Amino acid sequence: MTTAVPTISGSDRVDPEHSPSRELRIEGARKTFITPEKQEVNAIDDVSFTIKEGEFFVMLGPSGCGKTTLLRSIAGLESLDGGQITLGNRRIDQLAPHARPVNTVFQSYALFPHLTIAQNIAFGLEMERLPRTEINARVTEMLALVQLSDYASRKPAQLSGGQQQRVAIARALAKQPEVLLLDEPLAALDLKLRRGMQAELKRLQRTTGITFVFVTHDQEEALSMGDRIAVFKSGKPVQIGTPEEIYEKPVNRFVADFIGETTFIETAAQRDGDGPITVTLPGGAPVELRKRVPTPDGTVTLALRPERVSIHGTGDPVAAGRITSLVYMGTDVRITVELAAGMTVAPRVPPPFDAALLKLGATIPLYADVENLRPMMPEGSMA
Repeated sequence: MTTAVPTISGSDRVDPEHSPSRELRIEGARKTFITPEKQEVNAIDDVSFTIKEGEFFVMLGPSGCGKTTLLRSIAGLESLDGGQITLGNRRIDQLAPHARPVNTVFQSYALFPHLTIAQNIAFGLEMERLPRTEINARVTEMLALVQLSDYASRKPAQLSGGQQQRVAIARALAKQPEVLLLDEPLAALDLKLRRGMQAELKRLQRTTGITFVFVTHDQEEALSMGDRIAVFKSGKPVQIGTPEEIYEKPVNRFVADFIGETTFIETAAQRDGDGPITVTLPGGAPVELRKRVPTPDGTVTLALRPERVSIHGTGDPVAAGRITSLVYMGTDVRITVELAAGMTVAPRVPPPFDAALLKLGATIPLYADVENLRPMMPEGSMA
């Protein structure tokens, strides 16, 4: 017995060689809003990328960068001004929201307070007029999936915030979407609950195999859950990669600054033509950098992660300076070291703490592997 496959005609057809299975493809997406001051804002600015089937994909960026507008466009809650969105071999941006094989989980949970947990999960299935036996089976399956089987008869008000969010996720998954869209779903939870739900969401995604598209401004959420991360700025992604790639190899200063803590040091660049760059920081030995970037004004900006700087090491230090602040954090001591030229570096010192060395006003050496001195591309340059 063969299964009929819906056909797509005309401009809606997608080349199957470039659209395997259920990849979600954003192609040339554009969306413009008019502000109250009558100014045009490019909320989505000619965005193109592909989300793989079964991927946990995170769209990360500050408020107003376009990530939520793009998510809403995938859901059908916003219409694009240009471009298209395809899922597998189907163009979906021209479909009504209810006709798209996606479902959305919002920050607010949006549970019906007068219905039980089981009734909340069943609601969307009842709207589709599925047989009662199938509805009951799916509700039972979803309750087990989110580990709330014993709470089926309770009302939302009787659950914690984390449990309510799991109900909202179960309700969305009950309709068996091909893609689950999550719009900052953990933002309303406290830190402990949020971290627990991060692990829970990752478990659910791996168990179901459904593509998750997750929007957040929280870098920790992005790094801990995403298979890949798209870092957004001004309506478009400036870098897409694995958490390791985004953190270890940021393409520019914006990404390096937005992901994790970073110290930026601007210093003179010594080089012959387009050859390797050598830098000499105050109190340190000359260092030849591994990466080459343009140095049109004879300077280079180095990005240095605090955890990649040590006050102990072998060989020549990369810099030296005076301790101007000490903050005890339990797991480490965070110090600020002012270099001779007025630059500052803020390393984290793990235990055991050397009380004789860690004194305000003391001059200390700083050590770092050369690969952790990352030169940044100048503003406006192509990576």
